[in-house]
Order: sequence, then C-alpha cells, then structure tokens
Amino acid sequence: MGILNTDRLIVGYDLGNEYSQISFAASESGEAQTLSQVAGEQVYNIPTALYKRQGTNQWLYGREAVRADGSEGILVENLLTMALDGEPVVIDGESFDPVALLALFFKRSLSLLSQVGSRMTALMITCPSLDRGIVDVLLGMVEGAQVKAERIAVQSYEESFYSYMLHQPLEFWASDALLFEYGRKGIRAMRMECNRRTTPVVAFVQERTYAFPADALPGWGEDSVSWEAESERGQELDRAFLKIAQENCGESGVGSVFLIGDGFSQDWMKESLRFLCKGRRVFQGNNLFSKGACCGMQERILPSETGKGHVFLGNDKLKANVGMRLLRQGEESYYALLDAGENWYEAEHVMELYLQEGNELALTVTPLAESGAAGRSRLVRIILEGLPGKVSRLSARFFLKEENRLSVEVKDLGFGEFRSSSGRVWKEEIELG
Repeated sequence: MGILNTDRLIVGYDLGNEYSQISFAASESGEAQTLSQVAGEQVYNIPTALYKRQGTNQWLYGREAVRADGSEGILVENLLTMALDGEPVVIDGESFDPVALLALFFKRSLSLLSQVGSRMTALMITCPSLDRGIVDVLLGMVEGAQVKAERIAVQSYEESFYSYMLHQPLEFWASDALLFEYGRKGIRAMRMECNRRTTPVVAFVQERTYAFPADALPGWGEDSVSWEAESERGQELDRAFLKIAQENCGESGVGSVFLIGDGFSQDWMKESLRFLCKGRRVFQGNNLFSKGACCGMQERILPSETGKGHVFLGNDKLKANVGMRLLRQGEESYYALLDAGENWYEAEHVMELYLQEGNELALTVTPLAESGAAGRSRLVRIILEGLPGKVSRLSARFFLKEENRLSVEVKDLGFGEFRSSSGRVWKEEIELG
C-alpha cells in the first residue's frame, strides 16, 4: 500500500464487538480502500480486543492482543458491549472505565493509518445499530481517544449499506439489493428498496435476523472446519441457507446480492449459491460496512448527483418533514424545522418567534415515507393555555426523545418593555406516525 499524495484522508471505521475495520479515501470523490493487517493480503479484521501484561501498564491491541492470550497477562474482549453496559471493569486488580478501554483500542487501531501517510480530516464510525445510548458511548470514545478531525459522525450498518450502494453502478441497484451478514448470532438479512415514485427517491432497508449454525465460521471451536458441499454437514448448512435466500428474494426483483462474513467463504454453499446467481449479481467479501462508512462521509462532505436525488429513511432516521407557516418580510412562507432523513437523535431546532394574536402554534407534518416531499400533510395545533398579552415573543425548541415522538418546548419571553416574561413553559409531545 503506497503513500497517498494528499493530507486530507476520509476514514470509515466499522466498530464491531468482535472485529473492527478501517477504510479510507484520499478525497471526497476517491475510491474507498480498506487497510489490511497483512501486507499483500486481504486481512481486514482487527480483533476488538486489548491485552494487559500483568503488573505493568503495557497494553496490546488487535491481533497482537489475541496472539498474547495465554501468556502472563489478561485478554479483554467484548469492549463495545462492556462500554454500553457502563459497569467498571476490573483488570489485574485495577478498576477501569469501560468507555476508556474502548477509547484506548480505538486510538491504537487508528495508528494503522500511518501506513498511508496522511492526516485524517473526516471520520465516520459505523455500528450494527444506533440509539441515543450507543451514540453517547461513541462520542465518549472519540473524546477519550482525543481524535482530531474536522468532521466526525456516526451511522448504522443499514445506512452504510445504503451509502455503499450509492457509489456503485446503478445497474447493481436499479432493482432491490440484498445483503446477508453471517456472524456469531446468526444471519442478518438486509434488503434495500427504493420508492422511485417519490421526489426525492426514498430508500429504506428491511431487516430480518435468522438463527444459523456458527460452526462454519472460522475460529469457532474444534468444529471450525471447511465443510465441503458433499459432506452431510455441508448439505445441512446449504439447505438452511437456501431457505433463507428464497424467503428474502421472494417473487419481486433482486438485482444484486452481497454475502458478508468469512463464514460464506467456506465451501459448503452449492444449491443456495446456484439459486442466488440466477439472474442476479452475487458478491462476496467482508469490508462493505467500513467502505460504506467512508462513502457516507464523502456524501456528507460533497454529495454526489445520485445522493442529491435520494434520501435514506432507516430505523434511526426522522421519517417526516416538520415545519410551520410564518410571516417573513410581510409574506407568508413555509419554514422548515426538521427534515426527514436526519438522525432522529440528532434532530433539533431552536428558534425565537413573535405570536401576533391568539395562543396557538400550528405545525405542518409531512410523512415522507408514505407520500414523498409533496405528499399529504397534516396540521398539528399546539395550544399555549394562559399565554398573557396579545403579542408575545416566544422561544421554541423542537427535538425527538424517541424515533417517532416529537417533543416541543415553548417558553414565554415577554415583550420587551411592554410585558416581562411570565416564565411559563409549555411542553407537548406529538406522534409523528
């Protein structure tokens, strides 16, 4: 891997509980590449693990940590799970903050970017799923690792799949795209669909999880072998996966299929692979999510023409436009408060406004997933009971506590010298549907 002729590196970081990966691009439009742990080979997985030598402050991470297991020290795994639990971790008789341990691993692993000799200016972290608790842990990890970058963001595996597809030829996803991820907890299926009748085009991912034997995965105990398709066990795995593939492909069109995870690199697939390859493009690999995270940050910095015409409405996205009609410079116009496609846990708008008469605010809610940007809207009225005076200056905050529940907080600011603030605060919660 050569030295890049740039000092602006865009990085996609796939943070998993077992393994992590790092992909990068040399520019906003450059092709994403993945760091290999072994020169000349496609060894992308970095074990999400630390190792502490007993009686010293020496720490190893990743592959070195796993190799050192069994000598005089302690292997620390499940770093992401422990950070989410939040309980202190006792290692070698000392108590550690689990987020600090995750930050140590994160910082050490980012040192691998020295291979490409460039300065990281933008970072996208992707995880299997996101909620407010996970985001808080990730932000604490970034702060603890003292990461210096101009832009830092997070997104789910679903959105990383979508971001990756945006950077693929359109024929790959002119019809639906299907992804199977084979891990310790089974097989996770993601089907990306696009509603091309809307403007912008609405993309979303349907997800299912299936229990599936783990003994085809590398490193899974003594039974971790390459199951041949002709063996009895290989045929069992093949039949089980064929059933999953048929259920997810259904009768509607799937144009491309992605098989993610080392378990799919075994030799047990025969009938299932034959089925998937009928009229579809099939790809195997294990670095799609880290590449997708890199593509996602590229889209945030410099949206592609394809990206400008699409909006992704994943599980962690706001699925409705929220605004209100206001008088601006004497003319009534629509004022956008929150836009569909934002991460719901990041969506927030604070404003000041004057209420000339009455005691209500009227919000316009347009569900984008159902009707598109020009679809049916509904009016939601917020009554400010007991609002004093005919003209009022108000402070309003709009944010989400849950995925589909809009919180509105309105505060009376008074009206200059004519009326002091009453201190009244009105709170309302609106179901977005």
